[in-house]
This record gives sequence, C-alpha cells and structure tokens, in this order.
Amino acid sequence: MTSIIHLFNNIPTTCISDVMNGLNNMHPAIKPLKEEHKFVGRALTVQIPVGDNLAVLRAIREAKTGDVIVIDAKGDQYRAIAGDFVVGMAQTLGVSAIVVDGVIRDIIGIKKLNFPVFSRGTAVAASGKTGVGEINIPISCGGTSVSPGDIIVGDADGVVVIPQSEAQNILEKSLDKLRKDELREENISRNIEAIKAYLDHMLSQ
Repeated sequence: MTSIIHLFNNIPTTCISDVMNGLNNMHPAIKPLKEEHKFVGRALTVQIPVGDNLAVLRAIREAKTGDVIVIDAKGDQYRAIAGDFVVGMAQTLGVSAIVVDGVIRDIIGIKKLNFPVFSRGTAVAASGKTGVGEINIPISCGGTSVSPGDIIVGDADGVVVIPQSEAQNILEKSLDKLRKDELREENISRNIEAIKAYLDHMLSQ
C-alpha cells in the first residue's frame, strides 16, 4: 500500500496550500538552499532559544528515518543552528530534511551534501550548547503552528504544514485540484480562444 507521505511527494506546495486556503504556509523567507530540492516527511519538532543548538543534536539522535527536523529558532539571523558537519550527520542517519526559522552556515559544504535544508539564509556565527531547548512539542515555525507528526512538504515555492489529523482529507482535495490544474493546462494554456473564454468567464464574475 502506498503511504500517504509518498502520495504527497508528487503534489506541489502551491496546490496543497490552495486547498488549505493559504493558511498553513511558513514565512516566504524560509526557502531551500538549492531550488531543485523537494521533500515530504513527518515533523520532529525542536524549540531552541536564540543561539543554542544542543536540542538540534538531540533531535538528530532521536529522529526516525524519513523525519523532517523542524526548528523554531525565533527567526534569528545572526547565529546559525547548524553547519555542514551537523547537517551531514542528519543526512547519514536518515533525516529527510531540515527546516529552520533561522539560519545555517557552511553553505558551500551543505550544498555539496545535496540535502534539503530550508532556512532564512546563512550566517557566520555558530550557536552555543548550553542545553536549553525542547524536542517533540508543539512549536511555531515561520509563523505557522507545527505539532510532532504533522506532514511537512517543501519545494522551491516554500514550506506547507499539513496537520496529521487532516492529512487524508487534504490529500484527497490536493489530488483533485492537481488533476484539475493539469486539465486546465492541457486544455487552455496553448489555445488562444480557450484563454479568451477563460479570462472572460473569470472577469464576468
């Protein structure tokens, strides 16, 4: 049986966002380091104070294969939550992506790993390790609520959060919208008369 995670992997974030009325998107500043990166997985949440990343290491150690580590770093853009060494460990242990409302560093090294990292950008300074922080609790990341086990989908357009209690319903609606979008593209986008009819219809409402 195909898993729900696998089925979401073939749906653009824009399509998923539309069926949730655009309400579960992370801040648009949180983007992939490499535009071609796409991921889907269940959230392993991390909450850290500004400038301390020990809880990130704890999350990597406890992550299951396929988990997405989602980090609330309070949007801080001065101290990086991880560099290529930490990201490389996460990749080797089977984490599918890292999403952080904050920044990373060692950008060249991370790009060489070809591993999905979504962040607000990069910084030079490292974080400390005093041990403050929690994992597997409800957090806010990029202005969006994330609970452990929620399905997280990211691609070039950004990151969406699918509450696990609504996942099946959102999947069905997303697949239906994707089919309609594909039909619209096929039947309208290269047909001058069909384009005019579509525009006239939309403008007459």
